[in-house]
Amino acid sequence: MADPTATTASPTAPTGSASTGSDPKWWTLVAVCTGVFMLLLDITIVNVALPDIQTELDATLSDLQWVIDAYALSLAALLLTAGSLADLFGRRRVFVIGTVLFTLGSIACGSAQDILFLTISRAFQGIGGAAMFATALALLASAFSGKDRGTAFGVFGATTGVAVAIGPVLGGVLTSGLSWRWIFFVNIPICFVAIAVSLVKVRESKDPRAGRPDWFGFVSFSVALGALVYGLIEAGQESWGEQKVVASLVAAAVLMVVFLVSQVLQKQPMFDLTLLRKPTFTGGLIAAFGVSSSIFSLLTFLVIYVQNVLDYSAVQTGVRFLFLSGASFFAAAIAGRLTERVPVKWLIAPGFLILGVGLVLLLGIETDSSWTHLIPGLTVAGVGIGMINPPLASTAVGVVAVERSGMASGVNSTFRQVGIATGIAALGSIFSQRVADAAEPGLSGKVPSGALDGLTGALSGGQVHAAAEGAQKAAAAAGGQGAGQQAFDLVNRVGTSAVVDSLNHIIGIAAVIAFAAGVLCLFLIRQQDFVVRGGPSSAPDPAQKPAGEHVGEPAAKEADLPEGGAHAADVPVA
Repeated sequence: MADPTATTASPTAPTGSASTGSDPKWWTLVAVCTGVFMLLLDITIVNVALPDIQTELDATLSDLQWVIDAYALSLAALLLTAGSLADLFGRRRVFVIGTVLFTLGSIACGSAQDILFLTISRAFQGIGGAAMFATALALLASAFSGKDRGTAFGVFGATTGVAVAIGPVLGGVLTSGLSWRWIFFVNIPICFVAIAVSLVKVRESKDPRAGRPDWFGFVSFSVALGALVYGLIEAGQESWGEQKVVASLVAAAVLMVVFLVSQVLQKQPMFDLTLLRKPTFTGGLIAAFGVSSSIFSLLTFLVIYVQNVLDYSAVQTGVRFLFLSGASFFAAAIAGRLTERVPVKWLIAPGFLILGVGLVLLLGIETDSSWTHLIPGLTVAGVGIGMINPPLASTAVGVVAVERSGMASGVNSTFRQVGIATGIAALGSIFSQRVADAAEPGLSGKVPSGALDGLTGALSGGQVHAAAEGAQKAAAAAGGQGAGQQAFDLVNRVGTSAVVDSLNHIIGIAAVIAFAAGVLCLFLIRQQDFVVRGGPSSAPDPAQKPAGEHVGEPAAKEADLPEGGAHAADVPVA
């Protein structure tokens, strides 16, 4: 039950800070933007470095999937709980703790000597990231109001756009010029800046009505999501009918039902399902999941194609993906201005349509295609991403009272991470299975039987040139240079054909996801659901009542939001 002594206080009132000498809310913006810049920089950098990690640590495609998904799983599992802890103990405190943990995780990732340690370190890094993601928008929502809030969210959106835009190039420069390890070490000085500013300048805020975290919900949701991702990844290595795959997927379904039932029964759940009564909130979740499970999940395999099939270096790959990130950056700047005049549904839904068209333009890759085939699709898809991201955050925090912004933004960010985790796992399994099925007939009987499994496994991970070179060395040792060249040509031709066919297949799946998300957002997102300036929307909704508040008690005043919600770019992470 809410503390009766707190009912007269603002639920997000400052609880103390150091003397700043200037308005501390702008220092809050500096700290949040610095921390989120680092998070996004780390994510976009990792994509470009995956092939180098694969080579140095002798990793398979499923290993790379776990490197990404371990981070995404930690984020998805802990975001809601981190949001609850932030509301309870203080958003600044949780943000700082998360930044420290992220720093330690980055050091561990950069020091990894094998793929297992890197995967575990990424999971630890995700714990810190969850605390930062869960509090970023809530810190801004509690510090700013009115026109200043629009300005703050605009700066926040620009920061995320810059991080996404420069990430691939910086990642390529660090990976090619130094080592993939520096994509993690580069986080350290940025982390120190975010921590210092937060401790000295940022005011604390919390929700006096916040209750204890829902630990049962946290465990059931985490295990359910982990079982789902494990089953999806293992399906690519074995088969969909394999006993452990079926058992994992069944366990995930059962545990997810247990989680949902527990949320209904809990007095203070980690995910208040009554939030779903607002169609706009549900539409925002679909948008968050859709953009992550389509284009952001697909990026992993496009990077593998450009580096392992087209044989470009990390920095060359990063430059080529500027067509995507650059278009996204400029489109987001325009969309950010339009959010003040255009209902968000007419940005998000058309954004998904444009994204789907961009993915369709990526289709048709052939064995002799050059990287220029990707330019139209990457550019159009980037425009779609830029239209979706600026208004997306408002569908989470813009339809609930400000004291519930921690849970709302945490749920939206959780759906992003669930989209990344399941998208990469599912697309990766389909990709590897199709590569193996396509490559094995072309190689069977033409290479030594003992080498067939190894070659097929390497090709399933997109390592076409590595597999071809390995076959060349083995054949040359047994039959001379002529035999070696024949083996190289055979494996290169069969492998390239298999990878290209499989890549086209998962691009088509990603396009379907984008189009479906766009249609659903068009029907679900409604302008009347947003909180208007100075008070609640015209139709009170029980979903806006704080957890633990008695029926008949006066509801807390709504956030002083600009009409249409907050103008923020939600965190577009992996």
